[in-house]
Amino acid sequence: MAVAGRRCTLICSLNSNDSAKRCDSLTRVSDTATKDLYALDPADIQDPPKGFWPTLRRIGPGMILSASIVGSGELIATTQLGAEVGYVCLWIIILSCFIKPAIQAEIGRYSIATGETGLAGFNRVPGPRVGVNWIVWGWVAMITMTRFQIGAMFGGVGQVLHQIFGIPVNLWVVVLLGVTLLLLLGGGYERIEGLATIKVGLFTMLTFMCALLLMRRPDNFNWATVSEGLKFNLPPNGFTTAVSVFGITGVGAAELFMYPYWCVEKGYARYAGKRDDSPGWRQRAFGWVGVMQLDIVASMVIYTVATLAFYLLGAGILHKQGLNPAEKGNMIPVLSRMYTETLGDWSLPLFYVGAIATLYGTIFAATAAESRVAADMCRLLGKFEANDYQARLRYRRKFVWILTCVSAGMYLLVQSPVNMVKAGGVAQAMMLPVIAIGALYLRHKELPAEARPGNLATIGLWAAAITTISMMLYYVYLTIS
Repeated sequence: MAVAGRRCTLICSLNSNDSAKRCDSLTRVSDTATKDLYALDPADIQDPPKGFWPTLRRIGPGMILSASIVGSGELIATTQLGAEVGYVCLWIIILSCFIKPAIQAEIGRYSIATGETGLAGFNRVPGPRVGVNWIVWGWVAMITMTRFQIGAMFGGVGQVLHQIFGIPVNLWVVVLLGVTLLLLLGGGYERIEGLATIKVGLFTMLTFMCALLLMRRPDNFNWATVSEGLKFNLPPNGFTTAVSVFGITGVGAAELFMYPYWCVEKGYARYAGKRDDSPGWRQRAFGWVGVMQLDIVASMVIYTVATLAFYLLGAGILHKQGLNPAEKGNMIPVLSRMYTETLGDWSLPLFYVGAIATLYGTIFAATAAESRVAADMCRLLGKFEANDYQARLRYRRKFVWILTCVSAGMYLLVQSPVNMVKAGGVAQAMMLPVIAIGALYLRHKELPAEARPGNLATIGLWAAAITTISMMLYYVYLTIS
């Protein structure tokens, strides 16, 4: 790898600036194992792209995030909510997708402007500390609960493969565990981004097509019924599922912690360079924040379309027919009805392929991100120095083993994917107010003045924070009353 990197550097020195940029990209790919992606090296500084299409070509972190989002949240939790309550919670789906990106953007802005990781930023928030602060320990508690959610993905893929080949689900879970370890222990950012982009695009288009066909069936879909779901009514039952869906659809709490790490590994912070308060740094920082914002918008469009499509299919088909994916062993056969009822029986193999890609994509993308955050927590606890990238990689690999094995083990113990997703979703929902408070603190107390956003972005951040805090306070009130 090092030889390839040196060869590319030599070629770059002999070619034009455009070729140099392309070779620089190849160098970063080749030297992933040795180059510290978290260090602000002056050699990495780049001017941000200008124009829509050049900027669009530099997005990517949001595609990985979408691969994590368009999985357990959409295929399982969202369709389960639609199956339980019909269209009445449509407003929760829309709110969940549109409100949280304001918090996501602020956390990403902080990482680009300071060069710090997301967990390091949250660790600055005042409050109780035991090695690290209360928000970081809150992340540990949440990730512990989301092992149920990722375990549900192992079970879901295993159920699909069982439907196809007849081999027991538990055996498939063990096989998937081995495949996941091979992929995650051998790949860097570029592999994860590429696989995530393909997976998200294919299954989102297929599900969107099913939703369009559903709209042509008046017995399952009419606009008058859909409009009832926009009236901010809460279902008499299924509210726990609704809270779970709010926690994990759109950008969930786990993804809010993940996102700045993908921004760092993509290079946005390195390209802006170390803060020196010069006009050049300010221009670069705002430029790369702009790239990040387009990345957020692009991914939001993708996962919003997918989420709405899954919800409409769950409400229009599963609820109408009284089908419940939560019954043991029923999840995949019931969910497949969304496709066979709209496209026909011929679409069942397509559903199987799409379900495998979607559910496994969540395992892959979520574990890849969470192992990075866990390794960074060890750094904050003093287990290794900030500039020791090899130690960071060692800890990351250890957590790939731990997180993957625990998740698969959770399914083998519980074997109820829908309820496991709900448990992880509620944990994420309860963490959202904590993240919102942390994002507000970073915006007003820690973000460099030169990188602070305008009034509109600040108002959006406060609106998102107030909404998420209010939702969770109301949930707690209903739970204890």
